[in-house]
Amino acid sequence: MKITTSGDREIVMTREFDAPRKLVFDAFTKPELIRQWLLGPEGWSMPVCEVDLRVGGKYRYVWRHSNGNEMGMGGVYREIVRPERIVATEKFDESWYPGEAVGTVALVEQAGRTTLTQTVLYESREARDAVMKSPMESGVAAGYDRLEQLLSSAKQEGKTA
Repeated sequence: MKITTSGDREIVMTREFDAPRKLVFDAFTKPELIRQWLLGPEGWSMPVCEVDLRVGGKYRYVWRHSNGNEMGMGGVYREIVRPERIVATEKFDESWYPGEAVGTVALVEQAGRTTLTQTVLYESREARDAVMKSPMESGVAAGYDRLEQLLSSAKQEGKTA
C-alpha cells in the first residue's frame, strides 16, 4: 500500500489487488463482505454494518474490540458508479479530527488486476495532519491485507463454480 498527501487536505491511499474490479467493488459495498475485511488491527469485529447503496443512502459501521471498546462511523453516499467509483461522506462518532470528511474510492482494472485509489478529503489541513499522525495507516494496511485474502478466496470460488 502506498499512502501520500495531496494538496492541503487530502490523503491518498493506493493498492493493487489481483482481482477484477467487480469483486473489489462488491467488497466495498456488500455488508457480508465488508464485515470480513474492514476491521483494522487484530482484535476488532464489526457487529454493525448497514449499507443503503444509493445516492443519498446512508451507511453505518460499528467496530468492537475484544477489550470491549467500540468505535462507530457513518456517512451518506454522494456518487455511485458501478463498478468503478464510490463517493461518500464519513464522520466518526468520537472523531479525533474536526469535521466531516469525503472519501472517494476509484477502481481501475487492467488485465484482471484492480488498482484501488482511496482519497479522503478533510475539512482542514489540521484534520488531515491529525489523521496522518494517528495509527490509521497500520489499520488500513491490515484491512487491505484481509481484503486481498478475501478477494483471492472469492476468485478461487468463482473458478470452481
